[in-house]
Amino acid sequence: MSKPRVFVTREIPEAGLELLRQNCDVEVWTDLLPPSYEVIKAKVAECEGLLSLLTDRVDAELMDAAPKLKVIANYAVGYDNIDVDAATARGIKVGNTPGVLTEATADFAFCLMCAAARRIVEGVLYARNGHWHTWEPRGHLGQELWGATIGILGMGRIGYAMAYRAHRGFNMRVLYHDVRENEHAEQNLGAQRVDLDTLLSESDYLSIHTDLNPSTEGLFGREEFAKMKDRAVLINSARGPIVQTEALYEALRDRVIWAAALDVTDPEPLPSDHPLYTLPNCIITPHIASATYTSRNRMAVMAAENILAGLRGDTLPTQVNPEVK
Repeated sequence: MSKPRVFVTREIPEAGLELLRQNCDVEVWTDLLPPSYEVIKAKVAECEGLLSLLTDRVDAELMDAAPKLKVIANYAVGYDNIDVDAATARGIKVGNTPGVLTEATADFAFCLMCAAARRIVEGVLYARNGHWHTWEPRGHLGQELWGATIGILGMGRIGYAMAYRAHRGFNMRVLYHDVRENEHAEQNLGAQRVDLDTLLSESDYLSIHTDLNPSTEGLFGREEFAKMKDRAVLINSARGPIVQTEALYEALRDRVIWAAALDVTDPEPLPSDHPLYTLPNCIITPHIASATYTSRNRMAVMAAENILAGLRGDTLPTQVNPEVK
């Protein structure tokens, strides 16, 4: 009896691939750069399972080109790259990998905040490039974190984990803006739910942890930056398009805000000649917030388990469209 066919759009950790290989006929895209849309469409034509990444557009046209497709497992928490409504209409189950990368992502967002506040990258380059000749009483001055106000946009799992680190570790006051009240954050961290304007105007550090949707796309533009403190630091480890890139560049260049630290950009990757790279008050990392051995292995196993459950006809362990039975 032939095994079900599965296409994996990138080389994920072996912990997940081994699970799939034991039960499926697996093809893995091994190039460094992701496959094109047309390549994915051709590869899944005879597949029953697709394991995708955020870089892969999975829309109705692609699904129609794969009439045997039963399950799509995204190797990510987010799934805005997948047309879930189209999948649901076609009876295709969609899964993601929530929870397993919460702590790693919050750790990294906090690292970004510290690095931007204390100008760590600038300091490293200053020393490495031979400019460190003496201790400078007025040199390399940064912002303190202890007792400052942190604003959290999106008080979900990762937002809460970030707020927990800030409040419990650095005695920071926590403000948050979310469509839903988070009673646990309010009771455990003293967090205060506020409107967006208050979050912008009162936060010393503003960390983005919301998902990308029509209401958050382009949310941070010139008007929003103008409402922030001139000593404010913006941290984005969520989705690049939440922040308008050119508006951010202008705000940093003109010192409308003090600094930004980005693990995600728009576009992504950001071209190497983009002017944001020229600004000393902007830290950019290549979307690595979840990049720990523990988190990435867990993500791989979870994505594989979603594929296998879908192929069996079971509900996925983490299914985003549970109405598909």
